Amino acid sequence: MAGMWVVHVDVKDAEAYAEYVKGSSQVVAAYDGEFVARGGRYQQREGREYPRNVLVRFPTYDRAVEAYDSDEYQAIVDVAKDASERSLTILEIDD
Repeated sequence: MAGMWVVHVDVKDAEAYAEYVKGSSQVVAAYDGEFVARGGRYQQREGREYPRNVLVRFPTYDRAVEAYDSDEYQAIVDVAKDASERSLTILEIDD
């Protein structure tokens, strides 16, 4: 089964967050991931609103976990945490 990062973000420092986006894009590509949605229109119907919503699909759930746990991603994840308030869930999905 495929894996998905489901990310909800409220960017607090756009310049610093742009650094994270660049690094995370490289990690996603290195782990065979693809961005399904990166921002764009949305309607918040329930729960806390995050103005940026991102979906990243990986070929397997394990690959999604490996990408998050990788040294490359962990080297930049603190940039995102400092520049934003966010939620990231790794989800197994049907192919």
